Amino acid sequence: ALDGQNIYNACCTLRIDFSKLVNLNVKYNNDKSRDYTRPDLPSGDGQPTLDPAIAAAFAKETSLLGTFFLNDLCVFRKICFILKLGLPVAAVPGALSPLAIPNAAAAAAAAAAGRVGMPGVSAGGNTVLLVSNLNEEMVTPQSLFTLFGVYGDVQRVKILYNKKDSALIQMADGNQSQLAMSHLNGQKMYGKIIRVTLSKHQTVQLPREGLDDQGLTKDFGNSPLHRFKKPGSKNFQNIFPPSATLHLSNIPPSVAEEDLRTLFANTGGTVKAFKFFQRDHKMALLQMSTVEEAIQALIDLHNYNLGESHHLRVSFSKSTI
Repeated sequence: ALDGQNIYNACCTLRIDFSKLVNLNVKYNNDKSRDYTRPDLPSGDGQPTLDPAIAAAFAKETSLLGTFFLNDLCVFRKICFILKLGLPVAAVPGALSPLAIPNAAAAAAAAAAGRVGMPGVSAGGNTVLLVSNLNEEMVTPQSLFTLFGVYGDVQRVKILYNKKDSALIQMADGNQSQLAMSHLNGQKMYGKIIRVTLSKHQTVQLPREGLDDQGLTKDFGNSPLHRFKKPGSKNFQNIFPPSATLHLSNIPPSVAEEDLRTLFANTGGTVKAFKFFQRDHKMALLQMSTVEEAIQALIDLHNYNLGESHHLRVSFSKSTI
């Protein structure tokens, strides 16, 4: 149930699967590993041993692991608040414990959620992505804008003139670029598995005035199609990995199931299932046969004009039909 869920709005998306390991052997109880049934284990690495009172608490509450996780999270939020006030953490009693030492990833998560501004964890970061192994016969700046726009507000796209299977994509901030990279690296687009990494470039340069770059560079800074322009938008809560099931919204009353099935089948894929939301026929779930087909359909049909001033909104769904 938690696979694909976000710890924070639009950040720290969980990836959960079964491990091939049969047993988990833990040698130390510290911030990197812990055996909740063995409070007597050494801490290792010269770290202080667990306080006896805390060890006793762990021994009594081994069935409530989720409670300890939430406690750690609460401590982290407390530290964020302290840092926001500009106070040193060490000056505040009880701010840190051996059980809750926040790491950079957690700090970045809080920053992405817009909850706290922490030193060294900037929403700036590296905003430019390098996307390679693209299908150079099919890819366009618009198609990259639409796909990467699921995970952030794309500012600029540049398909490289001398290497048209690669492109630079500038996101609105570093958290969005990390999010797009984690979700889209290794996905199939136009029949090819794309690679997404952080670029060394700090910005995507527009072509010099009067220079024709054959439409390979496009500025989307003022695009009305940005999904995350509004602070606190519900779109931040609905960011999921690419999946075969798509979430459709802004459907006019005159459009029937068969109309949508035909529309999506025309993108070259197979529609396996469809379901209108029970309470609101403005929204529906539509399942393609593969994730690649769903990606293609999203690229082709997001913002498609269905008439009656309704432009279709397409995103990946966490649900299946």
